[in-house]
Amino acid sequence: MKHTVPAFAMLLALAACGGGASTDQAKTEAKQEVAATTGAAFAIDTTTTTVQWRATHKGGFAPRFGVIKVTDGSLTVDNGAVTGGSFDVNMNSLTTDPASVTEKDKKSTDLDGHLKSADFFDVAKYPTAKFVITGVAPFDSTKQKSLLPGATNLISGNLTLKDSTLNITFPAQIAVNGNDVVANAKFVIDRSAWGISYKTDGSPEDWLISKDVEIGFSLKAAKK
Repeated sequence: MKHTVPAFAMLLALAACGGGASTDQAKTEAKQEVAATTGAAFAIDTTTTTVQWRATHKGGFAPRFGVIKVTDGSLTVDNGAVTGGSFDVNMNSLTTDPASVTEKDKKSTDLDGHLKSADFFDVAKYPTAKFVITGVAPFDSTKQKSLLPGATNLISGNLTLKDSTLNITFPAQIAVNGNDVVANAKFVIDRSAWGISYKTDGSPEDWLISKDVEIGFSLKAAKK
């Protein structure tokens, strides 16, 4: 199959992807140290937590989108605020929504297989993607801008895709209600920063695929 569209994931809901035009572009930096956190542990509900991805060909043609499953994770909460946490994503669970594959000669399952192959995520060798929170700060709408309605926090964390780990920062909505936490986010990453390219970076085949990949998550966690 040719000219498929790669996408992640951590973490974890989504509008059209396109250089941050409708979604915040995540700030990307070198891997950061994970600070020690205090507070109560909350287990992520892997049955209700979802991670979504969306990407397109150059020019916005043939958008592809789908989901990936979170297999394990937890958060720490202190004085009503999330202080840390992490979650794992099963890259073997990556699926493409059949509604996004409209070409008569293509199937969503074909795209699934191509994305999982060594051409992209090489899930046989790297079956798990991981996100580890390195910082959670309040979001100040008078000083900061976000395309995410109702953003409450800025989350920073180390995102590992294949054998590469980088730190990303993005706005999120976080609500801590007693024994439950609900969090939502939507942001764009540049896949090439993690070395994910089709054939070679800059090749005609790779050029046809947008480097921007939209990631979203809807996360729920409960106190242990």
